Amino acid sequence: MLSRTAASLYWMGRYVERAEFTARLIEATLRLDALSPRPAGKAAWESALLVVAAGCAFAGTERAGDPQAVAGYLTLAPDNSSSIRACLDAARNNAKSVRTALTRDVWEAINRAWLGLRGLSSTGGSEETLALTAMIRAETRGFEGALQRMLRNEAYHFVSMGAAIERADNTARLIDVKYHLLLPEGEKVGGVIDRDQWTTILHTVSANTAYRWLYRDELKPWLVADMLILRPEMPRSLAAATEEVVSHLAYIGKRLGRQGEADRLARRRQTTLARTSIDSIFGQGLHEYLEVFVRENAQLDRAIAAQFRFS
Repeated sequence: MLSRTAASLYWMGRYVERAEFTARLIEATLRLDALSPRPAGKAAWESALLVVAAGCAFAGTERAGDPQAVAGYLTLAPDNSSSIRACLDAARNNAKSVRTALTRDVWEAINRAWLGLRGLSSTGGSEETLALTAMIRAETRGFEGALQRMLRNEAYHFVSMGAAIERADNTARLIDVKYHLLLPEGEKVGGVIDRDQWTTILHTVSANTAYRWLYRDELKPWLVADMLILRPEMPRSLAAATEEVVSHLAYIGKRLGRQGEADRLARRRQTTLARTSIDSIFGQGLHEYLEVFVRENAQLDRAIAAQFRFS
């Protein structure tokens, strides 16, 4: 497989995953914002921007502070590299360049999602925005389903590895922003607003039911963190994403005869997570732990690019 083909497949996986996550984030934030008169709205939208690392860029726009403008910026802004439109543009461009490596169903899922945003200049009101995010989620789920029916070859593993790297980054940022920044000043930890925000986090990663199955307890922040960091049976957890990356690298390395620094970093992270407890994470500081994880995830991403000569 050519290096540029591998790079396009990998980044296609990352961009589709990012588009889906951003759609989920917008939907969850809209629902949290609707819980007025509880004072969560502005903080919720600010946190959504921070999760996708777009806070500084949006602060410089003329409509900073307008919740509907935030939704539009996260959905349609061409100058926001993390907007759903920008992600689907990039995913489609990458898919076009490797069209022969994809099934028809995979290509059509990406193309339908891209077509759904073509020509839109505004997300409209809350109901229209929710409908738009529902459409994006449906198409990205269609992409995931089509991907699962692909031949288990190098193309499948590069796409899936990109998605797993992106998923780990998204989940870590989501937990960090909620725990470290989101609760309004003066509000009680464990209070109504705190509980609503943690519920929103679970909704963003489709984990409300999973939480009840795993813990059979009322919502507790440290248990949410435990599930989203350390529980490998939770598909969007850091542990699950790490295991996926190790598995994909092992397959690709065996088929292409190319192993190296990326394999070492991925296996080291897997071993470290397996030996970590939620008590030790909170002991060193959850924010500090997640900051390190995000940096290491970026380092692993660079190692993958170098190992398979993406550039």
